[in-house]
Amino acid sequence: MARIAVKVHPRAKRSALAGRLGDAYKLDLAAPPVDGKANEECVRFFAELCGVPRARVRIVTGEKSRTKLVEIDGVGEDELERRLDLITTRKKGAGCQGPGARER
Repeated sequence: MARIAVKVHPRAKRSALAGRLGDAYKLDLAAPPVDGKANEECVRFFAELCGVPRARVRIVTGEKSRTKLVEIDGVGEDELERRLDLITTRKKGAGCQGPGARER
């Protein structure tokens, strides 16, 4: 089970990992922060990134905050860090789309 701290930016142009902010990762979300849509998009993003069902991803703290602690069951801390580092270094400085991203 892995846990990750994220600072979300709702109403972004697209959902993508945007790098690190101290100990947390910055996550742009295309969904608005209304009726839990941004939280749903956050869960969807990490489920797709880790290749697990959405039911295995949950927001532990920060449901109504931009700073969240996300827990992913079925993936280890090391594996999650490896995937996140791969995404953030792939397109350094240009924003990182994450799962399903297409190379231009």
